[in-house]
Formats: sequence, structure tokens, C-alpha cells
Amino acid sequence: MSSVAALDFADSYNAAADLLTRNLTPARADRVAFIDRDGAHTYAELDERSARFAAVLRQLGVEPEQRVALCLTDTFDFPTCFLGAIRAGVIPIPLNTRLTAKDYAYILADSRARALVVSAALLPQFTPHRRAHPQLRSVVVAGEPGPADATPRLSSLLDAVTPAREFADTRRDEPCFWLYTSGTTGAPKGVVHLHGHLLETSRRYAQPILGLRAGDVVFSAAKLFFAYGLGNALTFPMAVGATAVLLEGPPRPESVSAILKRRQPTIFYGVPTLFGMLLAHDELLPPKGAHRLRLCTSAGEALPPELLRRWRARVGVDILDGLGTTEALHIFISNRAGEVRPGSSGRPVDGYETRLLREDGQLAPVGELGTLEVRGPSTALMYWNLRERSKQTFRGPWLRTGDKYRADEDGYLYYGGRADDLLKVGGLWVSPFEVESALLQHDAVLESAVVGHADHDGLIKPRAFVVLQPGRADEPARDGLARELIDFVRDQLADFKRPRWVEFVDALPKTATGKIQRYKLRESS
Repeated sequence: MSSVAALDFADSYNAAADLLTRNLTPARADRVAFIDRDGAHTYAELDERSARFAAVLRQLGVEPEQRVALCLTDTFDFPTCFLGAIRAGVIPIPLNTRLTAKDYAYILADSRARALVVSAALLPQFTPHRRAHPQLRSVVVAGEPGPADATPRLSSLLDAVTPAREFADTRRDEPCFWLYTSGTTGAPKGVVHLHGHLLETSRRYAQPILGLRAGDVVFSAAKLFFAYGLGNALTFPMAVGATAVLLEGPPRPESVSAILKRRQPTIFYGVPTLFGMLLAHDELLPPKGAHRLRLCTSAGEALPPELLRRWRARVGVDILDGLGTTEALHIFISNRAGEVRPGSSGRPVDGYETRLLREDGQLAPVGELGTLEVRGPSTALMYWNLRERSKQTFRGPWLRTGDKYRADEDGYLYYGGRADDLLKVGGLWVSPFEVESALLQHDAVLESAVVGHADHDGLIKPRAFVVLQPGRADEPARDGLARELIDFVRDQLADFKRPRWVEFVDALPKTATGKIQRYKLRESS
């Protein structure tokens, strides 16, 4: 172990040391770092608490390079434990807070975490199997557990220790933290990231593209356990000394609206589904001129042009759509302020290079769909314990995303769907996203998802699942509306792309990060 003063950043490098010490200058130490349910917390307080959590881990017998699982809601406890673990050289693994007991059992067994810190409300999801993990030596609860539960409390442990102010002597290319994928295509996969990755995402994206600065107040509806949210609400604001507002509960329109109005953020990070829900509850949105927003961003799924148009008209600011993956840590393709092209994910972020490959491995020409690959400074090392899957995805310096894109003459990239979502109709490829975007332009449609479905001859045709706008959910003439929607798409796209069936549903199946789980719709059809 070495002291902060002894760190040589040309050799030794600890991501927590970088993020924390840059904010402990006289001008920044008393600045508000995070605002959560309990109020405001300064950078000095974060440094103190993270040092105490590093000492707690040592007290619990968790050694450097071992893992600690963090199943925490978005409160000040998350940055405390995430940075405190990295400070100690322990590898934190933020967990999706919306998983099942079965999912958590799988991840604990797969990661062999030595300790678990869990929010009190989520503790019951671990109770059935917590004794089934012999490597899990300690469980700590954040918040107030049930009266009969004797699990040690995080607050009590933090209060009782002497802060461990030193930082582990780690390296830039050393494993730092893991993130588990959202599991849209199977069991979650442990993505191993390095110490050098966190600040690269801010240096390449947040500062040059968002213009993030110390005076900003940011709010991310995407949670901290999600790669998108981790950058939005932790790495980015800490990189410049800004303030992040945290929402503990789910990002429902009412709670998001309350933060937009009360906390007056300057940057709002959302996902397409949430922007659509906010627009569907127009009365919740602040009027033009009654907010401080200067930019919004979107990721997770491609932003339909119609949602962008309506948001601009209603709120008066741009949404910068972009693409990132858990494996690349954050956004590496993005639109820029003043250069937004509706329907496009934008152009590669400086420092990242992309290419589109055809099925024969050759580069796809302009206008033709190809599988997207990227290389850049934040690409993960591997999938934990999945050698063959790692070789398929991490191809030397290139990361194969599994997304289909096409490029225009100016280098803007347009999403065509996941490789396994594309439909071949009458020998021609159809992008579900293109059909979904057309449906969203109809004033009755709130959300849509398109999958392939076999007709009576066994031929694949598009089938649309539609969630109606509030007030249209009890639409009496469903058959007539279905025909109207099919004709509506036919008027905008080539005839073979129109959905042959429209099914009205109350909700679409999604991951916790807002991605539509089309495979569940395919299974149901």
C-alpha cells in the first residue's frame, strides 16, 4: 500500500485516488458532490466515508483483488462503497437492483464475491440462498433491516472504524471493477474493466461533447449499477467537480419530473422509453423557460426521430442520442450539440474507431447494413469465466457489438437493430427499429416493438406489439385501429416492411435498463 502523495501516475494508478484527490483542493472539497434522499454530501465527506469503507473491508478480511458485490439503490452509499472498494484494491461489482433471487444466486456463485453490501429493501432477495455461497464471508446491509435481522449495518460499521486513507498501489491496466450485462440474450456475463477506463470515458465523451463543467448539476434516470448511469452520475461529475442528483426509486415520470423541477439539473440523462413516458404526461414537464436544462442525452436503445422532434418542441432542448455498451463502458458514438441528425446515433467519439462488417467479413459500403465493431481506450478485458464467448466478442483491439448499423456519406451511423433481431421478409432485410419508428409517429402509439412471426405458409413477416397512449388504452375499435396502423406504416415505408399483425399490449417486456426484450415477444408469438 502507498500513500496518496507517493502515487506515481506514470506507473501506479488507482482510479479512486484520481477521482477523489482531484476534488480535495480548497476550491472543491466543500462543494456538493451528491444529493440523495438524505440531502447534500460534499467531496470531503465522500473522501472520508470511502476511506472508512476501505477500512471496513479490511476489517471483514476482504483482500485486494477479491470481489465485493454491491446491490445498492442510488444513494450516497453507492459512491461510498464503490470508491472505497477501489481505494482498498478490492474489486466492486455493482448489481442490477431489479433481478430475482435466482439471478443473484447465479452472480454470487459466478463472481465468488467474498462480501456483499445490500440495501435493506433488497435483502430478502438474498435470504433464500445466502448460505449456499461458501466463499461469501460477510453480508452488510445498508439502511434499516427488519427488526429480527441481525445482519451488520453499514452505517454502524463505518462509524466504528478508523479511516484507511491510503490508496492501494494498483496499475492502470489492472482489473478495477466488474459490471454484469443486462442479460437480454441469455445469462448475465461478468465484464471486467480496468482502472484506466473510468476517466477515459469522461475525457473522451463527457467533457468535449457535453461540455461538462464544475457548475453543472446532473441527473441520470439510468441507475448507477448500469454502465451508462455509472458514467453519468459518478465518473463524469467527479471528473470536473460537478454535482449529481440521485433518485433512489424507479424513474417514474412523477419522480423524474419532481427532480427536474426541484433540483433544476443542467444535464438530464435518459432513455427513449422514459422520454416517451414524460411526453405522454405533458402536465408533469416543466414549461419552457422554467428549467435550467441545456442538454439531454439518450442511450440504451436508438432514439426514434419522432420522440426527438416532440421533445424539442415541448422542452426546447436537444437530446444527444448515442451508443454505448457495457463492454465499452460508455458512449462511443454520439450526436453533437448543433449537429444532431434525427434517427442517427451520431459519429464516433474522438479516440474511438468503428467499422461495419458484412457477413463475409468485408467492410460494408456506405448505406449497407453491417455488424458494428469498435476499438478504443475503455474496452473491457474479457467476460469472466467465459473464454469462448470472450473470443467471439473481444477480437484483438476490436469489440464486436452485435449491433447492425449503416453509415451515410458523412459518417453518421444509423441503427438497424441487433443482429438476431433483423427479419428477412421476401428475401429482403427488414429492421424492426425502422418499423417501430414509423409506428411511433401515429398519435395513438406510446411504444412499439416489432418481431418476426411465421404466416400460414411458414414465411416470416413483421408482427407489431403496440402500447397505446394514455386515454387510448380503452380504444373500442381495436380491429379498425390495427388496420389503420398497418396502412400508416405502409404509407411511410416500403410495402414489404409493413406489419402484417398488430397486437395491443399493456406493456413491453424490458430489462432494468429500458431495453426491449424482443426475444420474449418472439417466444410469445
